[in-house]
Amino acid sequence: MRYLAYRFKSVNEHGVHSPFVYDLLMNVIYVQADYYPFKNIEKIREQLLDSDKKIMFTDLGAGQKKASSSGSIKKIKNIAQRSAKSAKYGQLLFRLVNHFQPSQVLELGTSLGISTAYLASANQSTNVITIEGSKEVADIARQNFKQLQLQNIEQVIGNFDDVLPTIINDLPTIDFVFIDGNHCKKATINYFNVCLKKVHSNTVLVFDDIYWSDEMIEAWDEIKRNNRVSVTIDLFFMGLVFFKQGQAKQHFVIRF
Repeated sequence: MRYLAYRFKSVNEHGVHSPFVYDLLMNVIYVQADYYPFKNIEKIREQLLDSDKKIMFTDLGAGQKKASSSGSIKKIKNIAQRSAKSAKYGQLLFRLVNHFQPSQVLELGTSLGISTAYLASANQSTNVITIEGSKEVADIARQNFKQLQLQNIEQVIGNFDDVLPTIINDLPTIDFVFIDGNHCKKATINYFNVCLKKVHSNTVLVFDDIYWSDEMIEAWDEIKRNNRVSVTIDLFFMGLVFFKQGQAKQHFVIRF
């Protein structure tokens, strides 16, 4: 029902009357170009989906709508099936970084590293800091980064609530953040507020799974209402947030 409601409200480029958003649709969101790193990243995904190797998996978020900090044994392919971003949305992350050229990217939720690889491959001079709560999962991601020869990724292992404030405090500003972590309202709003301390006019925040639950819908609505937010784009599985100075406050539901 949520997706049907989204489809009913959504528009394409013909229903957009914002030059900024129209340009983003035509030159980033709707672009179908097959960039050279895509093939290698998707090859990694195939390997993960074929792996029967078992590792200890610690879920510190709400990935299954119920947090578990004790850990459990899971097959890598099952983790990949559940948590790896699809090629469609991973490649959107790549195009966003390629378009906005942030010097610093921050990711909350490395998982097995597929989305991280897309973020880092867009610009080798961009520094990507990625946070993961499960050391064993982060180790697999590190192997994938090595296989892809990505050297612009800094991995941080720990609970987002503990490590995010320190990382943000150490950065002069933040340019681009992909938040794919604890899928509950309180945590999501907390991450947003922590990031808000260092955003600037060209900062891009990307929230994953904004329709995951009633709580996530409430969090997304609260983020849209924030006085510092100028433009938001609802793509159903992702929400984009912008802070453009001088831009009229507008919210778009875009068919994707």
